[in-house]
Amino acid sequence: MTYETLDTDLVNALLNNGRSSLRNLAEELDVSVTTVSNHLSDLEEAGVIDGYTPILDYDALGYDVTAVMQFKVEGTALPDVTEKLQQYEQMVSVYEVTGDHDVIAIAKFTDTDQMNDQIKSLLTDPNINESNTSVVLNSVTEGKQFELEVKEQ
Repeated sequence: MTYETLDTDLVNALLNNGRSSLRNLAEELDVSVTTVSNHLSDLEEAGVIDGYTPILDYDALGYDVTAVMQFKVEGTALPDVTEKLQQYEQMVSVYEVTGDHDVIAIAKFTDTDQMNDQIKSLLTDPNINESNTSVVLNSVTEGKQFELEVKEQ
């Protein structure tokens, strides 16, 4: 590890174990605890690291229905619709996209009745012209993060 790649190495170390202490990170990266703390603060301030959170297994928590929803939105109402979608706690991802639809949202539900109620609620919005929902049969990869490439200088 070189000092020029410290931020990348620090991010990768946290991806491998987000619960590592500053001391453990310092030992792993062969720098001082103060250096790790300063770089970590800089990464947080820059928005590179946006928080620390557990990775939940929604299936184990009873949210075993995953839906991929696509929406066509009326004219300039895209910001209003995406804001509304973000307010539903079951929406784990909301994307503005190109193509046949304007928005793709990924949601988790306890059962298909809950999913159906949510879809019906969304379709009362006059700014949503059309929707298409797919139920996920098997999650092959979900919420995956990847290590950053270390560019030696």
